Amino acid sequence: MIDFRNVPSPCFLLDERLLDANLAKIDRVRAATGAEIIVALKACAMWRIFPELARHSDGATASSAAEARLVFEEYGRPAHTYAPVYTDADFDEIVRCSDHITFNSVAQYERFGARARRAGISCGLRINPQYSPVETDLYNPCVAGSRLGVTAGLLPELPEGIEGLHFHVLCESRPHHLRRALEAVEEHFGFCLDRIAWLNMGGGHLMTHADYDCDELIALLRDFHARHPHLRLILEPGSAFTWRTGYLVSTVEDIVENGGIRTAMLDVSFACHMPDCLEMPYKPAIVGAHDPAEGERRWRMGGNSCLAGDYCGDWAFDHEPRVGDRIVFEDMIHYTMVKTTMFNGVTHPSIAIARRDGGVEVVRRFGYEDFRDRMS
Repeated sequence: MIDFRNVPSPCFLLDERLLDANLAKIDRVRAATGAEIIVALKACAMWRIFPELARHSDGATASSAAEARLVFEEYGRPAHTYAPVYTDADFDEIVRCSDHITFNSVAQYERFGARARRAGISCGLRINPQYSPVETDLYNPCVAGSRLGVTAGLLPELPEGIEGLHFHVLCESRPHHLRRALEAVEEHFGFCLDRIAWLNMGGGHLMTHADYDCDELIALLRDFHARHPHLRLILEPGSAFTWRTGYLVSTVEDIVENGGIRTAMLDVSFACHMPDCLEMPYKPAIVGAHDPAEGERRWRMGGNSCLAGDYCGDWAFDHEPRVGDRIVFEDMIHYTMVKTTMFNGVTHPSIAIARRDGGVEVVRRFGYEDFRDRMS
């Protein structure tokens, strides 16, 4: 049991024991299916845990030259790289740090593909199978008019030199969603499947969620591979690796009441440190809190930036919050640290790891220089 009073505030805290449980589930799927499962850095680029992730994955995927370099230098192997657009300024670095590169359009492949192939890189094309279970348009890659991937109508034939196809249509999804996605791929792009060497099924496979049926996923992948035995099957989940593996630790610094609304003012910001709470939006779980029942005292959590909407709520607490209390947000490792900003110059949370032996190691602290050096 972590004593959060001994953790600096504010701080992102990853628990190694929770990570171990996720990696065991991922290893089971890898062993049972032969599919390659690679880590998507866009969800968690915490390179301190790369050595651990590397032992329980088949590589990592990057979405930019910087991520590709981080994979190459800290993960210890070339990246599978996909970005919506490449430029002359970054492509040489991407080639240096990658062994697979997926292109978002035929035009991008025609512009850069020869350079990649001369370097011995396996080239792929992102496709849009025109199916996605994602209901929020902001996160739906198959929304009408999407800029992501090539639809079948724009691909009468597979360009010469393309060795793989890549689709990414899921988000925190279940096996039956993948089944429908694969059916759409076979329907629209079946003419390509016997001409490629690998199929990348993208991310969104939340196989470490408590309600996810890994047996169904295993059966689905085995069945698909039986129909297409020559294909290397690749999945690149992001959230699954670090799902529910850690926290954002904060402190109540003031209590404000206005118009009958009580707000605990924290030393963290939803806008700066938990932006998906405002973008998605969603309300995260807090240790020792629950959704308020009728008649229970309600509390908002207020962020420390000047944005008027930098708050979230409501919660009821087992013990009424007081100034100095720790407020610990759950499931704050994936898609949190990678999306933080230094708006207002607010104090950036430290990064720490709760080790298996019960100790806590602070592996990164941020200060004024980090804010200053991002500016001009």
